[in-house]
Amino acid sequence: MPEQNILEAIRSAMDEEMERDERVMILGEDVGKKGGVFGATDGLWAKYGDKRVLDTPLSEGLIAGAAAGAALYGLRPIAEMQFADFVYPGFNQIVSEISRFRYRSNGTFGVPLVIRMPYGGGVHGALYHSQSNEAYFTSTVGLKVVAPGTPADAKGLLKASIRDPDPVMFFEHKKTYRLFKAEVPDDDRVVEIGKADVARSGKDLSIYCYGYMRFCALEAAETLAREDGVEAEVVDLRTLRPLDTETILASIARTGKALVVHEANRFGGFGGEVAAIIAELGFEHLDGPVTRLAGPDVPGVPFHHNLEDWFMIGPARIVEAARDLAAY
Repeated sequence: MPEQNILEAIRSAMDEEMERDERVMILGEDVGKKGGVFGATDGLWAKYGDKRVLDTPLSEGLIAGAAAGAALYGLRPIAEMQFADFVYPGFNQIVSEISRFRYRSNGTFGVPLVIRMPYGGGVHGALYHSQSNEAYFTSTVGLKVVAPGTPADAKGLLKASIRDPDPVMFFEHKKTYRLFKAEVPDDDRVVEIGKADVARSGKDLSIYCYGYMRFCALEAAETLAREDGVEAEVVDLRTLRPLDTETILASIARTGKALVVHEANRFGGFGGEVAAIIAELGFEHLDGPVTRLAGPDVPGVPFHHNLEDWFMIGPARIVEAARDLAAY
C-alpha cells in the first residue's frame, strides 16, 4: 500500500469519490484553482472543472446554505470551511436547517453532504485559526461528527461520509496534515462511521482520544511502558457522533481506569460525554476516578509560542496525567 500523509489521503478520497460518482462536487473559499489554503483540493479543479469544484465568496452562510440546497436537489456536496473557526456565520444553516431536514420531513428528505472542518491549534494560528469547536456539533441531533487521526482513517472515513445519506461534520486537525505518513489502502475501502479503534492494547488504564490526540496518546503510552511499566490502552474514538459506546465500555472493563483527552476547553468539552458514559455504564469496573485532560478554559489559543505551548495538550502532559491516575 502507498504511504500518504493525512492531507494527501483526504485529497485522494475526494478525487476517487468524484471519479466514482458524478454527483460529488466541492465548494468553498479558494478550493478551485488555488487548491485550498492547505492544498487539500489541489489539482481537482483542473481535473473536474469549475462546475464541480466551485470557488465561493467569503460567506460561510452561503457555503452551508448552497451545500444544503445542492444536496436536496440530488448532488453530493463537500463543503470546506477554510478554518473551523470561520463556521459561525453558517451556524444557523447547519444547526437549524441541515441537521433537522430528515426529521422535519418525516424521513422524506435527507441532506447528504459533508462539511470539512480544519480545526485545532499548534500551528501558530492564534485566536481565529486554532479553535476546536466540535462540541457545538456533537450536541446537535441530526449531525454525524467524525475526527480521524490517521491517513487511512481520514481516507476511509471521508469516503464513508460522502456516501452517507445524512450530513457529516468532518473534523481534520491541521497539525496532523503533514505530521507523518502511513500506509493507506489504494482500493475502494471505507471505514465505518461509528466505530472506534483500539490503537494500542493495554491493561493498566485506558486513554480515550481522537484526532491529533491519538498521535500524542500513543507516544505517551510508549513512554509510560518504557519508564513506568504502565501499559496504557489507547482508544481512538474516530467518530464522536454516533459514539462507539461498546468499545469504550469494553476497554474500561479491561483496565479499570479512564483518562479522557481532548484539546478543546475542558468545561463543556466532548470529553464530559465520554466520562459520563463510563461513570454511568462502566462504574462497576472503575478502580479510580474518571479523569479528563483538556485545554484550559480561555477564549482561544494564544499566538505566542510559549503561551501556545502552555495551551496545547501533548505527550508529556498525557504522561503526567496517566501517572497520577495509575497511582490510585
